[in-house]
Amino acid sequence: MQKLALLSRRIDYPFKDESLAERALTHRSCGANNNERLEFLGDSILNMVIAEALFQRFGDSREGDLSRMRAALVKGKTLAKVARQFELGELLNLGPGELKSGGHRRESILADAVEALIGAIYLDSDFDTCRQRVLAWFDEHLQRVSTGSSKDAKTRLQEFLQARKQPLPVYEVMNTEGEEHQQRFEVRCRVSLLKEAVVAEGGSRKSAEQEAAAMVLERLQSP
Repeated sequence: MQKLALLSRRIDYPFKDESLAERALTHRSCGANNNERLEFLGDSILNMVIAEALFQRFGDSREGDLSRMRAALVKGKTLAKVARQFELGELLNLGPGELKSGGHRRESILADAVEALIGAIYLDSDFDTCRQRVLAWFDEHLQRVSTGSSKDAKTRLQEFLQARKQPLPVYEVMNTEGEEHQQRFEVRCRVSLLKEAVVAEGGSRKSAEQEAAAMVLERLQSP
């Protein structure tokens, strides 16, 4: 099956302008005609749609709780899960370097592609259509989120360590790349209970730290 036809079937959206879909699947390692601008647009739409859904669903929740729930739903880890639902990695256009290093499995690349697809669907249709697709993709994750589980990963990690009388985690920015409006941050997180530090990426220092904290928690809590 043709790649774009396969994509449309998996995400349940037929593109009128297939060039938008193609661009959404194209990583910056392929050259100038990549998905970064669509990712920028999709990120804003995703935050708006998820914020509205949480606002309507949790009518008694305070701003802080709503913000934490939204952060959990729009973080790279959740976006990568959505991408894996669609087996998006095998459809991505990657440069030789990213292909060789397994970029089709990299969480940050998968997350960016989901945001780019959201931006592409918006441009190809309208906001209401785009909202419907986003809510369908994230329905399972929206069903699971609750005010009681909405603390962000850094807060949960800090509480986990404090409960065990361990030192607080140490975060360090290892690398920053990209232009100012499209930077990627690589952050290392060290905790006393793990021999090796954990490294994560994000579109901001804050999001990279949250990703690192979530990964540390996953390792600490795994049997």
